[in-house]
Amino acid sequence: MKQVKETLLIELLTEELPPKALEKLSTTFANEVLAALKEQALLSEGSVLTPYATPRRLALSITEVLQQQPDRIVERKGPAVAAGLDADGKPTKALEGFMRSANVVMTQLSRSGEGKAECFVARIEQKGKSLDEYLQDIVTQALKKLPVPKVMRWGDSEHQFVRPVHGLIVLHGKRVIKAEVLGLTSGNVTSGHRFMCSEPVTITHADDYEATLARDGRVVASFAQRRESIVARLDDLSEQNSAIWVGHANFDLEKLLSMSNEERSVLSSLLDEVAGLVEWPEVYVGEFEKEYLGVPQECLILTMQQNQKYFPLLDASTGKLLNKFLIVSNMQVNDPRHIVQGNERVVRPRLSDARFFFNQDRKQKLESRVKKLGNVVYHNKLGSQLQRVERITTLTGTIARLLQADKAKAELVARLCKADLLTDMVGEFPELQGIIGRYYAFHDGEDLEVANAIEAHYHPRFAGDSIPLGAVACSVALADKLETIIGIYGIGQVPTGDKDPFGLRRQALGILRILIETPLDLPLPALLKATAENFPKGMLSATVAADVEGFMMDRLRGYLRDRSFEVSHTEAVLAVLNGRLHEVLPRLQAVRGFAALDAAKDLAAANKRVQNIMRKNMEELGAAMAGAVFDANLMTDDAERNLHQSMQDIAPFAQGYFSRGDYGQNLKTLVTLKPFIDDFFDQVMVMAEDQKLRINRALLLKQLGTLMNQVADISKLAA
Repeated sequence: MKQVKETLLIELLTEELPPKALEKLSTTFANEVLAALKEQALLSEGSVLTPYATPRRLALSITEVLQQQPDRIVERKGPAVAAGLDADGKPTKALEGFMRSANVVMTQLSRSGEGKAECFVARIEQKGKSLDEYLQDIVTQALKKLPVPKVMRWGDSEHQFVRPVHGLIVLHGKRVIKAEVLGLTSGNVTSGHRFMCSEPVTITHADDYEATLARDGRVVASFAQRRESIVARLDDLSEQNSAIWVGHANFDLEKLLSMSNEERSVLSSLLDEVAGLVEWPEVYVGEFEKEYLGVPQECLILTMQQNQKYFPLLDASTGKLLNKFLIVSNMQVNDPRHIVQGNERVVRPRLSDARFFFNQDRKQKLESRVKKLGNVVYHNKLGSQLQRVERITTLTGTIARLLQADKAKAELVARLCKADLLTDMVGEFPELQGIIGRYYAFHDGEDLEVANAIEAHYHPRFAGDSIPLGAVACSVALADKLETIIGIYGIGQVPTGDKDPFGLRRQALGILRILIETPLDLPLPALLKATAENFPKGMLSATVAADVEGFMMDRLRGYLRDRSFEVSHTEAVLAVLNGRLHEVLPRLQAVRGFAALDAAKDLAAANKRVQNIMRKNMEELGAAMAGAVFDANLMTDDAERNLHQSMQDIAPFAQGYFSRGDYGQNLKTLVTLKPFIDDFFDQVMVMAEDQKLRINRALLLKQLGTLMNQVADISKLAA
């Protein structure tokens, strides 16, 4: 009998779903149904999944879904052989129970695995069931697995879902599969656009779902297509207005604003949200009075984006904000004036609030707000924001002095850097902290470097963000991040798994990037120790500096892995780096070049052998070696004399390259040692019976190890 294969369509019609979560709800639902069908062998090799999502529906279609399962052999694992047989080799009660449940006898069982893992297996022939028998349970279970933090009940129903439900379609080709889900009985009728479609929409065939819904229901079922059409209209209207919309791929808004979600740009998050708010998208141009442009453009952009879901427009040539914005509407009409005017009327109060906050805030200087930070609790174990600012200021002075920066200016930035937390503008838009502080500092008459550093001390705020520029800004940025990570870590608030409520991983990466990418010659262990000592005695754990260093080294390994450095190269460099992170990238690049040389593998193996010999000698002759000094007169073999002489010949060059930071040339000089090292190990017995000779040869190898491992511990490059 020929197997029937048709497209399967499932649609759940609902009230408006959460727009920010819509795409995730859709993909999860679709993937769960697909996985369940695959598990039941109801899919063909050519089956294709297409998820659909609109504000009022979750749907999916899967091509070539079988109407009937093929007959198949199902394997069921039973008890372990050791537990299934008694001492006489007869079935135990556990095995007998398994055979009854599987409806098999002993002769029908086979064994799988080896040793203690060997178990009995029953292979059972299972007659194929129809798609109809599985589908109701598959849909029900898939809906239960959606990432929904809260569910609701509606009317007098006992059913629960993220929103009330109104309709269910389950079609296999033209055939309606009978199913009951969330109190709904399946059919082939759905609703179209809430305002532009008054009649029910009938889906006659699963393959026609998307086209029928668009034609008869004025609904674009595909989330991705709606998003693409929105982008196309945004681009088109921007070009007509000689502008570029904020969030466009050519405009990096991340340079202006810190994002609420570090991993996604405003482009993605706002587009996803508006695509989740409309079923038949259209874009219109709105305007506001030019007088509002006197407010910092970051404030206006946030107001329009966060509160109204608009896309502000920037002048394409200057990058300055225009008094225009783009509205994504759920209505396509011939005369959109009432839609545009309504949105313009709504946005004015928002812009007026931003202007009011901006004007009111500037009536008080940032300096006057600093003392009031004493009334704001930073953390109940770490004191107030003012106490925190005082710690940051002290640490900033220490770092500025090490960097030979203007200490007084850096300390002024540190003192003012959190004052904008008490402004109305930051109260309304927390994302503007630092950004608005820069504007207010400049308004107060502060030096431009001071104003810029107030904003820059939060950088980098997310992956890919810029780092602070200049010694003053770097001093404050490091002090702020170090104070945070040492303080929070020191009171036991250590990140676990995916939980990192204080963003310590982000703070650690920020410190690493500033030290590495600026670069700054500030040893990390010393910075952590100075930071810990800046807190009152007994406030933090005694080992916090060492604990945080270990935590940051793990972050450093991840950072270097993301930059495509091999793990063995990283470990080789970190073994000798001593916290001087500004050298990590040039050293790694040198090691990468060295590892590509033909001689590198043999030199790494030799270095590893040297270290093993030294370790063994220290274990066996530790006391005797402690005060020993290498004596060239004790050398008795030509091979060791030649090795010693070759080391003396290249040492000045190697040291010179190392001192100048030319790590690649330093490592390349080691290649000339290879034949002398080979001869030494071939001809010289290091572990000689004569203890003086043995110690002297070990000391020679110690000198060799020191010479070879200036840039990195190359023994870690050995396989």
